[in-house]
Amino acid sequence: MGVHLLKKQPSSASLGGSSGGSSPPPMPPKGCMAVRVVGPGGGEEEERFVVPVGYLKHPLFVALLKAAEEEYGFEQKGAITIPCGVDHFRRVQGIIHHQKHHHHISAGGGGGHHGHHNNHHHFHIAGCFRA
Repeated sequence: MGVHLLKKQPSSASLGGSSGGSSPPPMPPKGCMAVRVVGPGGGEEEERFVVPVGYLKHPLFVALLKAAEEEYGFEQKGAITIPCGVDHFRRVQGIIHHQKHHHHISAGGGGGHHGHHNNHHHFHIAGCFRA
């Protein structure tokens, strides 16, 4: 899995905002955006992630953004807060990264790989949302 695209930023300086000497988190690199991930109901520790803006078009990420809209509305300041467990968010990241990487290889003539298995993915995103 390509960690170079899915950087996790330290959560202490970027999320709490309560420690007096903390500096603001660094700006994400060009082509990326920061999101905060927190378990539904705030029961899980928050973490800040930097993800490529290309993720915004992926159906799994769109579902996470829809949950953020329903939970927090459009009046969020700073990074978008996504109401999803951190472990689940990492799984979604992995799926998106794998699909994008696989698509890139298939589009470039990936050695006889036809890409037909992409149709067999089953996405289980309900773990992010409250019932």
